[in-house]
Amino acid sequence: MAGMVRWLVTGVLLATLAACGGGRPNGIPQGFDDTRPNDWRGSAKPSHYDVHGIDASRFQGAIDFDAAARGGVGFAFLKATEGGDFADPMFPTNHEAARRAGVPVGAYHFYYYCRPAQEQAQWFIDHVPATPGDLPPVLDMEWNGHSPSCRLRPPPETVRSEAKIFLDMLSRHYGKKPIIYTSIDFWEENQMWKLGNYHFWLRSVAGHPDDVYGDRHRWTFWQYTGTGRAPGVDGTVDLNTFNGSSRQWRNWLAAQEQ
Repeated sequence: MAGMVRWLVTGVLLATLAACGGGRPNGIPQGFDDTRPNDWRGSAKPSHYDVHGIDASRFQGAIDFDAAARGGVGFAFLKATEGGDFADPMFPTNHEAARRAGVPVGAYHFYYYCRPAQEQAQWFIDHVPATPGDLPPVLDMEWNGHSPSCRLRPPPETVRSEAKIFLDMLSRHYGKKPIIYTSIDFWEENQMWKLGNYHFWLRSVAGHPDDVYGDRHRWTFWQYTGTGRAPGVDGTVDLNTFNGSSRQWRNWLAAQEQ
């Protein structure tokens, strides 16, 4: 409950800053930028949305979440684990810093196709505390052709059945339905919409998700660039937006607490 109060205060503060000229009129906070912007296809753009955030891993180092909160970072997803034997060393530091600063924060797991889903879910559970007020946990499923140890590409039925094992374990442990992150090629090849009523976090760096992914499922989060800049972060960072207004964001946060 304390975490929710901080989030509501942060939301009011950001709305006040925007009204006073502290944010860009197009919805993207003033301190956000993109080092390699794309020409957007279609009429809908990231600037049409009110709430923007980041996702980060050890490669971003220690994030100044006080500066991030002041600069309009509305949420953060942090990499916690990968496979069944890697834990991101920056997760504990950045997770604690985000909570202190009042930035809604969650953890994600990068899936490894050469290890059983049950082992990976347990690895995540062992490293990510069930902290009241955190965002729902995230399962990141995408093809990783650069992996030095696992190039396996299971059939779609196996991908979805293993994903369901992972998702069910996290749902039971954290008491929240997890979010699924994926990319367009993985979404199409594995028919991820068949997993059903989950919140989807979709990557699309050149077009709106509705245009790129179609209308099979309403998306909740959109990762719109991997070359962004945001307050409090040294170097580039992934930028994301929430599919809704500031009021809808506050309502969505509140719903995660129920």
